[in-house]
Amino acid sequence: MNKGNVAVLLSGRGSNFSAIVRASRAADANFTVRLAVSDRADATGLKRAARLGIPAHHVAPRAFADKAAYETAVCALLERERVELVCLAGYMRLVGPVLLSRFAGRILNIHPALLPSFPGLDAQRQALRHGVKVSGCTVHFVDAGTDSGPIIAQRPVAVHPGDDEEALSRRILVQEHRLYPLAISLFFSGRLQIEGRTVIVRE
Repeated sequence: MNKGNVAVLLSGRGSNFSAIVRASRAADANFTVRLAVSDRADATGLKRAARLGIPAHHVAPRAFADKAAYETAVCALLERERVELVCLAGYMRLVGPVLLSRFAGRILNIHPALLPSFPGLDAQRQALRHGVKVSGCTVHFVDAGTDSGPIIAQRPVAVHPGDDEEALSRRILVQEHRLYPLAISLFFSGRLQIEGRTVIVRE
């Protein structure tokens, strides 16, 4: 089986990165993780990558004149590894025009809410403040907006009485680890078709 090449961009602990790598090593996986890239030298995800035997790179934004130059350097790494899909996993930067153009329709993100509700930072806190009974997570294509791209898949998570941000986040994260690899697999199966703002999963 020919496997699709994935890169993961991260800024923090890398738990979704680890889940993606584990899924990629299943016998029937249709993708492989080629590398991890972080904008932060202290990202725990870089250490996870080393333990998992995945090449990891720190690319410091401050080392470049502007966002375009930074993203050009990141793209050079991705293209060297023949990356076909870029997965954001706790990557705390808005994707700019360079990445969006080089990997048009080939960047995914996971967000800890049922979009379009509660985009941006602190999604779990937003959900609790609004008193919703169901939250969850969403995998979507990335566009120039904030968590605004076409939705691929979602998974609901009940909000329990007495939940705080940490408890809700933990339960959502369990579902994130299941949903993200599924969405990546769907991408490489060739079954995803974007029609306007709708992503159709073909049988």
